[in-house]
Amino acid sequence: ALIINALGNRIFQLENLSDCDDTQVMIHALNDGKNTIDIMAAGTAMRFLTAYLSVTPGTRIITGTQRMQRRPIQVLVNALRELGAEIEYIINDGYPPLRITGHKLQKDTISLPGNVSSQYISALLMIAPILSNGLTLTLTGEIISRPYINLTLQLMNDFGARAKWLNEYQLKVEPQPYQSIPFYVESDWSAASYWYQIAALSNKAEIILPGLFETSYQGDSKVAEIFQLLGIESI
Repeated sequence: ALIINALGNRIFQLENLSDCDDTQVMIHALNDGKNTIDIMAAGTAMRFLTAYLSVTPGTRIITGTQRMQRRPIQVLVNALRELGAEIEYIINDGYPPLRITGHKLQKDTISLPGNVSSQYISALLMIAPILSNGLTLTLTGEIISRPYINLTLQLMNDFGARAKWLNEYQLKVEPQPYQSIPFYVESDWSAASYWYQIAALSNKAEIILPGLFETSYQGDSKVAEIFQLLGIESI
Protein backbone atom coordinates (compact mmCIF):
# COMPACT_ATOMS: atom_id res chain seq x y z
CA ALA A 1 0.00 0.00 0.00
CA LEU A 2 2.91 2.38 0.67
CA ILE A 3 4.28 2.10 -2.88
CA ILE A 4 0.81 2.46 -4.42
CA ASN A 5 0.01 5.46 -2.24
CA ALA A 6 3.35 7.06 -3.18
CA LEU A 7 2.63 6.56 -6.87
CA GLY A 8 -0.79 8.13 -6.26
CA ASN A 9 0.82 11.33 -4.90
CA ARG A 10 0.16 10.51 -1.21
CA ILE A 11 -2.75 12.88 -0.67
CA PHE A 12 -4.16 10.72 2.12
CA GLN A 13 -2.53 8.97 5.07
CA LEU A 14 -2.56 5.20 5.40
CA GLU A 15 -3.90 3.93 8.71
CA ASN A 16 -2.87 0.86 10.75
CA LEU A 17 0.57 0.53 9.16
CA SER A 18 2.74 -2.23 10.59
CA ASP A 19 5.70 -1.35 12.80
CA CYS A 20 7.83 -4.14 11.29
CA ASP A 21 11.27 -3.33 9.87
CA ASP A 22 10.21 -3.59 6.21
CA THR A 23 7.39 -1.09 6.69
CA GLN A 24 9.45 1.40 8.69
CA VAL A 25 12.36 1.23 6.23
CA MET A 26 9.93 1.76 3.35
CA ILE A 27 8.35 4.80 5.01
CA HIS A 28 11.78 6.31 5.67
CA ALA A 29 12.98 5.65 2.11
CA LEU A 30 9.88 7.18 0.51
CA ASN A 31 10.10 10.33 2.63
CA ASP A 32 13.85 10.83 3.01
CA GLY A 33 14.66 12.39 -0.36
CA LYS A 34 18.34 11.41 -0.21
CA ASN A 35 20.23 10.14 -3.25
CA THR A 36 21.41 7.02 -1.39
CA ILE A 37 18.79 4.79 0.20
CA ASP A 38 19.95 2.24 2.77
CA ILE A 39 17.24 -0.38 3.29
CA MET A 40 19.46 -2.33 5.71
CA ALA A 41 18.17 -5.94 5.76
CA ALA A 42 14.62 -5.28 4.50
CA GLY A 43 14.23 -7.58 1.51
CA THR A 44 10.67 -6.55 0.66
CA ALA A 45 11.71 -2.89 0.61
CA MET A 46 14.64 -3.70 -1.70
CA ARG A 47 12.38 -5.38 -4.27
CA PHE A 48 9.50 -2.92 -4.19
CA LEU A 49 11.72 0.18 -4.14
CA THR A 50 13.83 -1.11 -7.05
CA ALA A 51 10.71 -1.07 -9.22
CA TYR A 52 9.44 2.21 -7.74
CA LEU A 53 12.72 4.05 -8.32
CA SER A 54 12.76 2.83 -11.93
CA VAL A 55 9.68 4.93 -12.72
CA THR A 56 10.24 8.01 -10.54
CA PRO A 57 12.49 10.87 -11.75
CA GLY A 58 16.06 11.12 -10.51
CA THR A 59 19.12 8.96 -9.99
CA ARG A 60 19.36 7.09 -6.70
CA ILE A 61 21.54 4.38 -5.19
CA ILE A 62 19.81 1.65 -3.21
CA THR A 63 21.93 -0.46 -0.90
CA GLY A 64 21.73 -2.50 2.29
CA THR A 65 23.66 -4.61 4.76
CA GLN A 66 26.46 -6.95 3.70
CA ARG A 67 23.98 -9.81 3.88
CA MET A 68 21.54 -7.90 1.67
CA GLN A 69 24.32 -7.40 -0.86
CA ARG A 70 24.54 -11.19 -1.16
CA ARG A 71 20.84 -11.62 -1.92
CA PRO A 72 20.16 -11.94 -5.67
CA ILE A 73 17.89 -9.47 -7.41
CA GLN A 74 18.77 -10.24 -11.03
CA VAL A 75 15.34 -11.64 -11.98
CA LEU A 76 13.65 -8.36 -11.11
CA VAL A 77 16.39 -6.16 -12.57
CA ASN A 78 16.31 -8.11 -15.85
CA ALA A 79 12.54 -7.71 -16.06
CA LEU A 80 12.71 -3.98 -15.38
CA ARG A 81 15.53 -3.54 -17.90
CA GLU A 82 13.42 -5.37 -20.47
CA LEU A 83 10.71 -2.77 -19.89
CA GLY A 84 13.30 -0.02 -20.45
CA ALA A 85 14.55 0.71 -16.93
CA GLU A 86 18.04 2.13 -16.43
CA ILE A 87 19.62 0.06 -13.62
CA GLU A 88 23.33 -0.46 -12.97
CA TYR A 89 25.01 -2.93 -10.63
CA ILE A 90 27.60 -1.02 -8.59
CA ILE A 91 29.70 -3.91 -7.22
CA ASN A 92 28.60 -7.41 -8.30
CA ASP A 93 26.32 -8.29 -11.21
CA GLY A 94 23.00 -9.64 -9.99
CA TYR A 95 23.22 -8.17 -6.50
CA PRO A 96 22.71 -4.85 -4.68
CA PRO A 97 23.77 -2.10 -4.43
CA LEU A 98 22.08 -0.65 -7.51
CA ARG A 99 22.20 2.73 -9.23
CA ILE A 100 18.77 3.48 -10.69
CA THR A 101 17.79 6.35 -12.96
CA GLY A 102 14.03 6.64 -13.11
CA HIS A 103 12.05 7.60 -16.19
CA LYS A 104 8.94 6.64 -18.17
CA LEU A 105 9.02 3.01 -19.32
CA GLN A 106 7.57 2.40 -22.79
CA LYS A 107 7.45 -1.37 -23.28
CA ASP A 108 4.20 -3.02 -22.21
CA THR A 109 4.76 -6.79 -22.35
CA ILE A 110 6.97 -9.08 -20.31
CA SER A 111 7.21 -12.72 -19.28
CA LEU A 112 8.39 -14.26 -16.00
CA PRO A 113 8.56 -17.80 -14.62
CA GLY A 114 5.56 -18.48 -12.42
CA ASN A 115 7.72 -19.90 -9.64
CA VAL A 116 9.65 -16.69 -8.89
CA SER A 117 9.08 -14.75 -5.67
CA SER A 118 5.63 -13.16 -5.59
CA GLN A 119 7.36 -9.94 -4.54
CA TYR A 120 9.01 -9.68 -7.97
CA ILE A 121 5.61 -10.06 -9.61
CA SER A 122 3.95 -7.62 -7.22
CA ALA A 123 6.74 -5.07 -7.73
CA LEU A 124 6.14 -5.09 -11.49
CA LEU A 125 2.36 -5.01 -11.18
CA MET A 126 2.33 -2.07 -8.78
CA ILE A 127 4.24 0.23 -11.16
CA ALA A 128 2.24 -0.91 -14.20
CA PRO A 129 -0.61 1.65 -14.03
CA ILE A 130 1.83 4.55 -14.49
CA LEU A 131 3.68 2.94 -17.42
CA SER A 132 2.99 4.68 -20.72
CA ASN A 133 1.10 1.70 -22.14
CA GLY A 134 0.28 -0.31 -19.04
CA LEU A 135 1.53 -3.88 -18.79
CA THR A 136 0.69 -7.38 -19.95
CA LEU A 137 2.53 -9.88 -17.75
CA THR A 138 2.71 -13.55 -18.73
CA LEU A 139 3.70 -16.12 -16.11
CA THR A 140 5.10 -19.38 -17.44
CA GLY A 141 4.94 -22.77 -15.75
CA GLU A 142 3.46 -23.40 -12.32
CA ILE A 143 2.35 -20.29 -10.46
CA ILE A 144 3.21 -20.89 -6.81
CA SER A 145 1.98 -17.64 -5.25
CA ARG A 146 -1.39 -16.89 -6.84
CA PRO A 147 -3.06 -15.74 -3.55
CA TYR A 148 -0.38 -13.07 -3.07
CA ILE A 149 -0.74 -11.93 -6.67
CA ASN A 150 -4.51 -11.67 -6.19
CA LEU A 151 -3.93 -9.63 -3.03
CA THR A 152 -1.77 -7.19 -5.02
CA LEU A 153 -4.36 -6.90 -7.79
CA GLN A 154 -7.17 -6.20 -5.34
CA LEU A 155 -5.11 -3.57 -3.53
CA MET A 156 -4.26 -1.90 -6.83
CA ASN A 157 -7.91 -1.85 -7.87
CA ASP A 158 -8.87 -0.35 -4.50
CA PHE A 159 -6.67 2.60 -5.46
CA GLY A 160 -8.35 3.05 -8.85
CA ALA A 161 -6.19 0.84 -11.08
CA ARG A 162 -7.66 -1.56 -13.64
CA ALA A 163 -5.78 -4.81 -13.16
CA LYS A 164 -7.02 -8.33 -13.80
CA TRP A 165 -6.24 -11.85 -14.97
CA LEU A 166 -6.82 -12.28 -18.71
CA ASN A 167 -6.53 -16.03 -18.34
CA GLU A 168 -4.85 -18.54 -16.03
CA TYR A 169 -1.33 -17.33 -16.85
CA GLN A 170 -1.64 -13.76 -18.09
CA LEU A 171 -2.30 -10.48 -16.27
CA LYS A 172 -3.29 -7.14 -17.75
CA VAL A 173 -2.90 -3.71 -16.16
CA GLU A 174 -4.30 -0.68 -17.99
CA PRO A 175 -2.40 2.64 -18.05
CA GLN A 176 -4.43 4.57 -15.51
CA PRO A 177 -3.05 6.69 -12.64
CA TYR A 178 -3.72 5.62 -9.08
CA GLN A 179 -6.20 7.61 -7.01
CA SER A 180 -4.97 8.45 -3.52
CA ILE A 181 -7.72 7.45 -1.06
CA PRO A 182 -8.14 7.09 2.70
CA PHE A 183 -7.07 3.51 3.37
CA TYR A 184 -6.99 1.29 6.45
CA VAL A 185 -4.31 -1.38 6.13
CA GLU A 186 -5.51 -4.76 7.34
CA SER A 187 -3.42 -6.49 9.99
CA ASP A 188 -1.46 -9.64 9.14
CA TRP A 189 -3.41 -12.92 9.22
CA SER A 190 -0.14 -14.88 9.08
CA ALA A 191 0.92 -13.35 12.38
CA ALA A 192 -2.56 -13.94 13.79
CA SER A 193 -2.17 -17.69 13.26
CA TYR A 194 0.24 -17.90 16.21
CA TRP A 195 -2.38 -16.43 18.53
CA TYR A 196 -4.89 -18.97 17.24
CA GLN A 197 -2.42 -21.70 18.19
CA ILE A 198 -2.10 -20.25 21.70
CA ALA A 199 -5.89 -20.20 22.02
CA ALA A 200 -6.12 -23.81 20.84
CA LEU A 201 -3.58 -24.95 23.44
CA SER A 202 -5.28 -23.07 26.28
CA ASN A 203 -8.02 -24.44 28.50
CA LYS A 204 -9.80 -21.11 28.28
CA ALA A 205 -8.72 -18.00 26.40
CA GLU A 206 -10.14 -14.85 24.88
CA ILE A 207 -7.75 -13.03 22.56
CA ILE A 208 -8.47 -9.73 20.81
CA LEU A 209 -6.73 -9.29 17.45
CA PRO A 210 -7.44 -5.78 16.13
CA GLY A 211 -7.37 -4.78 12.48
CA LEU A 212 -8.31 -8.15 10.94
CA PHE A 213 -11.19 -8.41 8.46
CA GLU A 214 -13.54 -11.40 8.39
CA THR A 215 -13.80 -10.98 4.62
CA SER A 216 -10.14 -10.62 3.72
CA TYR A 217 -8.00 -10.58 0.60
CA GLN A 218 -5.28 -12.46 2.47
CA GLY A 219 -5.10 -16.18 1.75
CA ASP A 220 -3.99 -16.84 5.32
CA SER A 221 -7.37 -15.59 6.59
CA LYS A 222 -8.43 -19.24 6.15
CA VAL A 223 -6.78 -19.78 9.54
CA ALA A 224 -10.08 -18.78 11.18
CA GLU A 225 -11.93 -21.58 9.36
CA ILE A 226 -9.21 -24.12 10.12
CA PHE A 227 -9.15 -23.40 13.84
CA GLN A 228 -12.95 -23.41 13.98
CA LEU A 229 -12.64 -27.16 13.40
CA LEU A 230 -10.66 -27.25 16.66
CA GLY A 231 -13.35 -25.36 18.53
CA ILE A 232 -11.88 -21.87 18.26
CA GLU A 233 -14.61 -19.33 17.57
CA SER A 234 -13.90 -16.03 15.78
CA ILE A 235 -16.41 -13.22 16.18
